[in-house]
Amino acid sequence: MKKNLLLAAVSLIALGAAAPAVAADLAARPYTKAPPAAIAAVYDWSGFYIGINGGGGSAHADWDVVGFGRDGSHDATGGTVGGQIGYRWQSGQFVFGVEGQGNWADFSGSHVGAISGFSNNTKIDSFGLITGQVGYAWNNVLLYVKGGAAVVGTKYDASLAGVSVASANDTRWGGTVGAGLEFGFAQNWSVGVEYDHIFLGGNDRNLTGFGGVLPVHVSQDVDMGLVRLNYKFGGPMIGRY
Repeated sequence: MKKNLLLAAVSLIALGAAAPAVAADLAARPYTKAPPAAIAAVYDWSGFYIGINGGGGSAHADWDVVGFGRDGSHDATGGTVGGQIGYRWQSGQFVFGVEGQGNWADFSGSHVGAISGFSNNTKIDSFGLITGQVGYAWNNVLLYVKGGAAVVGTKYDASLAGVSVASANDTRWGGTVGAGLEFGFAQNWSVGVEYDHIFLGGNDRNLTGFGGVLPVHVSQDVDMGLVRLNYKFGGPMIGRY
Protein backbone atom coordinates (compact mmCIF):
# COMPACT_ATOMS: atom_id res chain seq x y z
CA MET A 1 0.00 0.00 0.00
CA LYS A 2 2.87 2.34 0.90
CA LYS A 3 4.52 1.57 -2.43
CA ASN A 4 1.33 2.41 -4.32
CA LEU A 5 0.90 5.72 -2.48
CA LEU A 6 4.50 6.59 -3.23
CA LEU A 7 4.09 5.87 -6.93
CA ALA A 8 0.93 7.99 -7.09
CA ALA A 9 2.68 10.92 -5.41
CA VAL A 10 5.64 10.71 -7.79
CA SER A 11 3.29 10.59 -10.78
CA LEU A 12 1.40 13.73 -9.64
CA ILE A 13 4.68 15.60 -9.13
CA ALA A 14 5.84 14.60 -12.63
CA LEU A 15 2.60 15.72 -14.24
CA GLY A 16 2.72 19.07 -12.42
CA ALA A 17 6.24 19.67 -13.67
CA ALA A 18 5.37 18.76 -17.26
CA ALA A 19 2.16 20.87 -17.50
CA PRO A 20 3.87 24.25 -18.19
CA ALA A 21 5.96 22.74 -20.97
CA VAL A 22 2.89 21.17 -22.61
CA ALA A 23 0.97 24.46 -22.38
CA ALA A 24 3.88 26.30 -24.00
CA ASP A 25 3.84 23.84 -26.91
CA LEU A 26 0.12 24.47 -27.60
CA ALA A 27 -0.68 26.98 -30.39
CA ALA A 28 -1.64 30.45 -29.11
CA ARG A 29 -5.27 31.42 -29.54
CA PRO A 30 -5.60 33.69 -32.60
CA TYR A 31 -6.53 37.37 -31.94
CA THR A 32 -9.90 38.34 -33.37
CA LYS A 33 -10.63 42.04 -33.96
CA ALA A 34 -14.10 43.19 -33.00
CA PRO A 35 -16.25 43.96 -36.06
CA PRO A 36 -16.70 47.67 -36.79
CA ALA A 37 -19.94 49.33 -35.78
CA ALA A 38 -22.54 49.25 -38.55
CA ILE A 39 -23.06 52.54 -40.42
CA ALA A 40 -26.43 53.16 -42.06
CA ALA A 41 -26.46 55.41 -45.14
CA VAL A 42 -29.03 58.18 -44.69
CA TYR A 43 -30.04 60.46 -47.55
CA ASP A 44 -29.66 64.15 -46.78
CA TRP A 45 -32.09 66.50 -48.61
CA SER A 46 -30.30 69.67 -47.50
CA GLY A 47 -28.69 71.93 -50.11
CA PHE A 48 -29.23 73.94 -53.27
CA TYR A 49 -30.75 72.19 -56.28
CA ILE A 50 -31.61 72.92 -59.89
CA GLY A 51 -33.77 70.92 -62.26
CA ILE A 52 -36.11 70.60 -65.20
CA ASN A 53 -39.77 69.65 -65.43
CA GLY A 54 -42.41 68.79 -67.99
CA GLY A 55 -46.00 67.70 -68.13
CA GLY A 56 -49.49 68.83 -69.00
CA GLY A 57 -52.22 71.05 -67.70
CA SER A 58 -55.74 72.33 -68.12
CA ALA A 59 -57.14 75.80 -67.46
CA HIS A 60 -60.92 76.09 -67.15
CA ALA A 61 -62.04 79.46 -68.51
CA ASP A 62 -65.47 81.08 -68.04
CA TRP A 63 -66.22 84.01 -70.37
CA ASP A 64 -68.81 86.69 -69.63
CA VAL A 65 -69.66 89.63 -71.84
CA VAL A 66 -69.71 92.53 -69.38
CA GLY A 67 -73.24 93.81 -68.91
CA PHE A 68 -74.85 90.87 -70.74
CA GLY A 69 -73.93 87.61 -69.00
CA ARG A 70 -72.26 84.24 -69.56
CA ASP A 71 -70.87 83.84 -73.08
CA GLY A 72 -69.66 80.27 -72.55
CA SER A 73 -66.86 78.17 -71.10
CA HIS A 74 -64.05 75.92 -72.27
CA ASP A 75 -60.96 74.05 -71.06
CA ALA A 76 -57.60 75.29 -72.34
CA THR A 77 -55.32 72.23 -72.35
CA GLY A 78 -51.81 71.41 -73.48
CA GLY A 79 -48.22 70.77 -72.47
CA THR A 80 -45.57 72.62 -70.52
CA VAL A 81 -41.81 72.47 -69.96
CA GLY A 82 -39.57 74.49 -67.68
CA GLY A 83 -37.11 74.56 -64.84
CA GLN A 84 -36.81 75.13 -61.11
CA ILE A 85 -34.17 76.20 -58.61
CA GLY A 86 -34.41 76.05 -54.85
CA TYR A 87 -32.91 75.32 -51.47
CA ARG A 88 -33.92 72.75 -48.85
CA TRP A 89 -32.81 72.12 -45.29
CA GLN A 90 -33.55 69.00 -43.27
CA SER A 91 -34.20 68.72 -39.53
CA GLY A 92 -34.71 65.13 -38.47
CA GLN A 93 -37.22 63.72 -40.93
CA PHE A 94 -38.77 67.10 -41.69
CA VAL A 95 -37.64 69.00 -44.79
CA PHE A 96 -38.25 72.71 -45.45
CA GLY A 97 -37.56 74.62 -48.63
CA VAL A 98 -38.07 77.56 -50.95
CA GLU A 99 -38.30 77.31 -54.73
CA GLY A 100 -38.68 79.40 -57.87
CA GLN A 101 -40.07 77.82 -61.04
CA GLY A 102 -40.55 79.14 -64.57
CA ASN A 103 -42.32 77.37 -67.45
CA TRP A 104 -43.27 77.81 -71.06
CA ALA A 105 -46.77 76.51 -71.74
CA ASP A 106 -49.32 75.97 -74.47
CA PHE A 107 -52.65 75.61 -72.69
CA SER A 108 -55.19 76.65 -75.32
CA GLY A 109 -58.91 76.18 -76.00
CA SER A 110 -61.97 77.91 -77.41
CA HIS A 111 -65.75 77.96 -77.60
CA VAL A 112 -68.36 79.79 -79.66
CA GLY A 113 -69.91 82.58 -77.62
CA ALA A 114 -73.62 82.20 -76.88
CA ILE A 115 -74.04 86.00 -76.82
CA SER A 116 -71.24 87.39 -78.98
CA GLY A 117 -71.24 84.65 -81.61
CA PHE A 118 -67.43 84.92 -81.75
CA SER A 119 -64.97 82.10 -81.25
CA ASN A 120 -63.57 82.93 -77.81
CA ASN A 121 -59.99 81.71 -77.54
CA THR A 122 -57.88 81.48 -74.40
CA LYS A 123 -54.17 80.62 -74.22
CA ILE A 124 -51.70 80.41 -71.35
CA ASP A 125 -48.19 80.63 -72.76
CA SER A 126 -46.08 80.95 -69.58
CA PHE A 127 -46.22 80.84 -65.80
CA GLY A 128 -43.98 81.20 -62.79
CA LEU A 129 -44.28 79.90 -59.22
CA ILE A 130 -42.61 81.20 -56.05
CA THR A 131 -43.31 78.76 -53.24
CA GLY A 132 -42.36 77.45 -49.84
CA GLN A 133 -42.23 73.73 -49.09
CA VAL A 134 -42.77 71.50 -46.08
CA GLY A 135 -42.01 67.80 -46.40
CA TYR A 136 -41.44 64.54 -44.55
CA ALA A 137 -38.61 62.20 -45.59
CA TRP A 138 -38.25 58.44 -45.32
CA ASN A 139 -34.52 58.32 -46.06
CA ASN A 140 -34.37 58.96 -49.85
CA VAL A 141 -38.15 59.31 -50.34
CA LEU A 142 -39.66 62.76 -49.78
CA LEU A 143 -43.35 63.65 -49.60
CA TYR A 144 -44.03 67.40 -49.57
CA VAL A 145 -46.64 70.12 -49.94
CA LYS A 146 -46.01 73.59 -51.33
CA GLY A 147 -47.76 76.94 -51.60
CA GLY A 148 -47.13 80.52 -52.60
CA ALA A 149 -47.59 83.00 -55.44
CA ALA A 150 -48.10 82.44 -59.17
CA VAL A 151 -47.83 84.70 -62.21
CA VAL A 152 -49.36 83.65 -65.52
CA GLY A 153 -49.08 85.02 -69.05
CA THR A 154 -52.44 84.77 -70.87
CA LYS A 155 -53.87 85.71 -74.25
CA TYR A 156 -57.53 86.31 -75.07
CA ASP A 157 -58.86 86.48 -78.61
CA ALA A 158 -62.31 86.78 -80.18
CA SER A 159 -62.36 85.69 -83.81
CA LEU A 160 -64.87 85.22 -86.58
CA ALA A 161 -64.31 82.74 -89.42
CA GLY A 162 -60.72 82.37 -88.29
CA VAL A 163 -60.00 86.11 -88.37
CA SER A 164 -59.19 87.89 -85.10
CA VAL A 165 -61.75 90.60 -84.30
CA ALA A 166 -60.46 91.70 -80.86
CA SER A 167 -57.70 90.48 -78.56
CA ALA A 168 -55.68 91.27 -75.44
CA ASN A 169 -52.60 90.02 -73.59
CA ASP A 170 -52.49 89.90 -69.83
CA THR A 171 -50.08 89.06 -67.00
CA ARG A 172 -52.08 87.82 -64.04
CA TRP A 173 -51.05 87.15 -60.46
CA GLY A 174 -52.63 84.55 -58.25
CA GLY A 175 -51.93 81.89 -55.66
CA THR A 176 -50.80 78.29 -55.96
CA VAL A 177 -50.81 75.09 -53.89
CA GLY A 178 -49.38 71.71 -54.73
CA ALA A 179 -48.00 68.39 -53.53
CA GLY A 180 -45.25 66.12 -54.71
CA LEU A 181 -43.39 62.85 -54.18
CA GLU A 182 -39.65 62.75 -54.87
CA PHE A 183 -37.16 59.86 -54.91
CA GLY A 184 -33.41 60.36 -54.46
CA PHE A 185 -31.14 58.12 -56.54
CA ALA A 186 -27.64 57.91 -58.05
CA GLN A 187 -25.62 60.27 -55.90
CA ASN A 188 -27.09 63.79 -56.11
CA TRP A 189 -30.01 63.13 -58.47
CA SER A 190 -33.70 62.87 -57.66
CA VAL A 191 -36.84 62.37 -59.72
CA GLY A 192 -40.41 63.07 -58.75
CA VAL A 193 -43.99 63.80 -59.67
CA GLU A 194 -45.95 66.89 -58.65
CA TYR A 195 -49.48 68.29 -58.85
CA ASP A 196 -50.11 72.06 -58.81
CA HIS A 197 -53.24 74.19 -58.79
CA ILE A 198 -53.15 77.89 -59.68
CA PHE A 199 -55.91 80.21 -58.49
CA LEU A 200 -56.38 83.12 -60.90
CA GLY A 201 -59.95 84.14 -60.16
CA GLY A 202 -61.76 86.60 -62.45
CA ASN A 203 -60.43 89.49 -64.50
CA ASP A 204 -62.03 92.22 -66.61
CA ARG A 205 -60.39 92.87 -69.99
CA ASN A 206 -61.23 95.04 -72.95
CA LEU A 207 -60.46 93.07 -76.08
CA THR A 208 -59.57 95.53 -78.83
CA GLY A 209 -59.21 95.23 -82.60
CA PHE A 210 -60.64 96.41 -85.88
CA GLY A 211 -63.99 95.14 -84.65
CA GLY A 212 -63.93 97.69 -81.82
CA VAL A 213 -63.90 96.94 -78.11
CA LEU A 214 -65.35 93.80 -76.53
CA PRO A 215 -65.44 94.05 -72.69
CA VAL A 216 -65.18 90.58 -71.17
CA HIS A 217 -64.79 89.05 -67.72
CA VAL A 218 -62.70 85.86 -67.75
CA SER A 219 -62.35 83.52 -64.76
CA GLN A 220 -59.58 80.89 -64.84
CA ASP A 221 -58.01 78.24 -62.63
CA VAL A 222 -55.20 75.92 -63.73
CA ASP A 223 -54.45 72.28 -62.84
CA MET A 224 -51.14 70.67 -63.78
CA GLY A 225 -49.28 67.40 -63.44
CA LEU A 226 -45.47 67.53 -63.75
CA VAL A 227 -42.52 65.13 -63.80
CA ARG A 228 -39.40 66.69 -62.28
CA LEU A 229 -35.68 65.86 -62.38
CA ASN A 230 -33.38 67.64 -59.90
CA TYR A 231 -29.64 67.81 -59.28
CA LYS A 232 -28.62 68.73 -55.72
CA PHE A 233 -25.26 70.31 -54.97
CA GLY A 234 -23.30 68.79 -52.08
CA GLY A 235 -23.03 65.28 -50.64
CA PRO A 236 -26.30 63.34 -50.70
CA MET A 237 -25.74 61.00 -47.76
CA ILE A 238 -24.51 61.11 -44.19
CA GLY A 239 -23.37 58.26 -41.97
CA ARG A 240 -25.47 57.29 -38.97
CA TYR A 241 -24.09 54.76 -36.43
